[in-house]
Amino acid sequence: MAERFHSILERVREFFRWFYRYRSIRLTAEGTRFILLTLAVGVAALNTGNNLLYLLLAMMLSLIVMSGILSEQCLRHLTIRRRMPAHIFAGRQATAAMSIANRKARLPTFSLRVMDVVKRRAVDLGIHLLHLPPHASVTRAYSMLFPRRGLHRIEGIKLLTRFPFGLFIKAATLPLESDLVVYPEPRPLPEGLMQELVALGQDQAALRRGHGAGLYNLREYLPGDDSRAIHWKTSARQSYLVVRETEAEDQRQVTLALPTAGPENGPDAFEQAVVLVASLAAYFQEQAFAVRLLVGDEEVPHGAGETHLYRILRALALCHPTAAKKPAPVPEGFLTLGNRTRVGELTIVVLPWPDPHLMAACKGVSRVVQAWDVRWARP
Repeated sequence: MAERFHSILERVREFFRWFYRYRSIRLTAEGTRFILLTLAVGVAALNTGNNLLYLLLAMMLSLIVMSGILSEQCLRHLTIRRRMPAHIFAGRQATAAMSIANRKARLPTFSLRVMDVVKRRAVDLGIHLLHLPPHASVTRAYSMLFPRRGLHRIEGIKLLTRFPFGLFIKAATLPLESDLVVYPEPRPLPEGLMQELVALGQDQAALRRGHGAGLYNLREYLPGDDSRAIHWKTSARQSYLVVRETEAEDQRQVTLALPTAGPENGPDAFEQAVVLVASLAAYFQEQAFAVRLLVGDEEVPHGAGETHLYRILRALALCHPTAAKKPAPVPEGFLTLGNRTRVGELTIVVLPWPDPHLMAACKGVSRVVQAWDVRWARP
């Protein structure tokens, strides 16, 4: 019997530990005045023995108890779902959505505020529900803004209500975690750098006959040629059949390289270099290049298209500079960049800080861009 009693007592203790971990309550200004007034009425009732004052005191105490019970009912049996955008960029507004469903059978929820919990602090989302009927749900959109790239964690959701009398603010914290990868924001490249990249791309291009969309040559029709390739307008002018030959569409390739080992006091310079690499990746993706990324020892292989660009941006979002007290060894992937340039691939190294050892090892690359010398155009 004693063991059963201790087991029940332990369960009760666990319940209260859980309750007070995820619940909090604090007085409002009106609630503070009401508590002081209740104490004054209680003192007056004890001193005078007036039954009317005792009745008034009982009514005021019952209002406090009812406030606690009804506010708790507002916060119970709620299902919250957070919907985050697929891609979030630093410095850009992103739109998320919060879905709140009331699973109570009969009781509605009143005066509910929904907030995110980030680093144990509540962040106001501007979501305030005055009335949510039972078995009903609502979805509210809200804006998010992250000033810096990287991995950001939303630890939970905080629900607050002042119902029913506004004497207390009852809060419930739900451990609903979300990990967000915030990409660096690609920017339009400076005009001078863009002209250099255009020249590098033209030097790499080699026109030859093959399957594609661009015009390579017009020649006389030969037996066995595809009739769909006949250029009818030119054939009508020349009075004989002329065939249209197309230019081969060989996908051009580029490697973007960003070292991560450097001085301890260079995080701001590294952030500028990350933004520059992200901008270069977006530029070459628009130019239909197959883009490869080297970030320190990490590699994202060649690929094209929007999905591959997001892979590159994710790698850039999660990379971090590492402090090198002595001259850091050149990563193995950087030692072969000159060879890739000789076989016709563009190789661009972005330096966050001066590194003579790396510059000496990367001789022969298409271009070395010093991030601290880049002057961005004003938006």
